[in-house]
Amino acid sequence: MEIPLSYETLRVIWWALLGVLLIGFAVSDGFDLGVTSLSPFVAKTDAERRLVINTVGPTWEGNQVWLILGGGAIFAAWPMVYATAFSAFYLAMFVVLAALILRPVGFKYRSKREDPRWRRFWDWALFTGGFVPALIFGVAVGNLLVGAPFRIDQDLRIFWEGSFFGLLNPFALLCGLLSVSMLLLHGAAWLSMKLEYGPVRDRARALAPFFAMASIALFALGGLWIAFGDLGYAAAPVDPAGPSNPLLTETTAAPGGWLANYVRQPVTLIAPFLGFAGAGLALAGLKANSEWLTFTGSKASVIGIICTVGVSMFPFILPSSIDPASSLTVWNSSSSHSTLFIMLIATAVLLPLVLIYTAWAFKVMFGRVTSEEIAKGDYY
Repeated sequence: MEIPLSYETLRVIWWALLGVLLIGFAVSDGFDLGVTSLSPFVAKTDAERRLVINTVGPTWEGNQVWLILGGGAIFAAWPMVYATAFSAFYLAMFVVLAALILRPVGFKYRSKREDPRWRRFWDWALFTGGFVPALIFGVAVGNLLVGAPFRIDQDLRIFWEGSFFGLLNPFALLCGLLSVSMLLLHGAAWLSMKLEYGPVRDRARALAPFFAMASIALFALGGLWIAFGDLGYAAAPVDPAGPSNPLLTETTAAPGGWLANYVRQPVTLIAPFLGFAGAGLALAGLKANSEWLTFTGSKASVIGIICTVGVSMFPFILPSSIDPASSLTVWNSSSSHSTLFIMLIATAVLLPLVLIYTAWAFKVMFGRVTSEEIAKGDYY
């Protein structure tokens, strides 16, 4: 059967779809991570903490589906990227998974006993389950921009030559702090929209401007680091429909290389503009006492920051810091032409169902969480 879409087109489509899945996770589960990270600081009593938890308790599990879809997309569309990344970042991913496991346990067990020490323990477990993934996801993205210490030999065997603590380089930690600030802003915006009018909502709104300004400052600092530091890679022109073999790509370290796409295609500047403008819009929403404007701004900032990373790195997916010639790109590490097409058909059927179900779930659970509902109902 002749495939109606070219290999090059399918590779670009799957690169874009991966971005959509990561954005879906950051926008939906991002405010869950932000809310549980904020909980110890905006909620002072047990009743207030229950209020905060119940703003995300009914939806967090469905939101996490986006993370699973993103991992599955990498495995199916770029198996070599999956093998390299999940080996290179194994310990970091183990820490993330351990933290994420605390969330379902914390949600389900926190209110099983009225012992304050019991509930305080699970409150901090939920905080860990929100803060640690937010930080490590940002650190991981920072390491993508820096490059991971791996190489590929002539038999296409992958060798990792780094360490867990080696991932905690200064630029990656900066990206981790940006990720935390971005998601704390998103979580504070969500609490402003979902909580009843009262002290908890007021505390979240009071913290939100700090996170918005921190996001702007850290995003700008990261951009300056990329512009004037030694970050970046460049690949020689290749056949976009060529075989998936990293050894056929000529890649070199190129300081400032992450800015090349903005020069070639100035329209891509929309991505970083959205990252800054979204945080600014959130600040404007806070000043105007507009909850929807604040939440829209925080979403726009998340989308813009993630798109900036994708646009900057294209066509790279996972560059190598110790052997740039081993770097993995959209063109040299994808699955076969037929595999990408078959998966696209499946995605075209299933992804709209996920979107419809998600929209329906949020519509059903629309509205503010109130103290009266918590007191008389079976809530977390």
